[in-house]
Amino acid sequence: MSLTEKQIQLVTESWQSVVPIADTAGKLFYGRLFELDPSLRPMFKGDITSQGKKLMQVLGVAVNALNNLDNIIPALEDMAQRHVAYGVKEEHYETVGQALLWTLQQGLGDACTEEVIEAWTAVYTLIANTMMEAAAETA
Repeated sequence: MSLTEKQIQLVTESWQSVVPIADTAGKLFYGRLFELDPSLRPMFKGDITSQGKKLMQVLGVAVNALNNLDNIIPALEDMAQRHVAYGVKEEHYETVGQALLWTLQQGLGDACTEEVIEAWTAVYTLIANTMMEAAAETA
């Protein structure tokens, strides 16, 4: 799966609206994640606000690398291997995707069009598939 220029543009532009509300977006994301699957909560030992900041940083790196995804594949594979050690399973990626898209809808409001959601879905699917493949090799 590859991304179109339009998808990259939509994700990059919408990300610029998320950056100023990154702390809130992180809190929204984890609140929604634990609402969707409360069994995930024990995986997060530290401060969830710090975890939200880390998530937003990782998403920022990914968004900035959309024109050259090959540059971040090793980092995604490494992160996936660490996630296996935390107890992350393949089915968790779908829940994370749902929480991410919901968070974007909350944070972007009317600017979160169907086209924007489709673009973010394509990006997340690409990232998640890369990570799931690396995790499967680890397990």
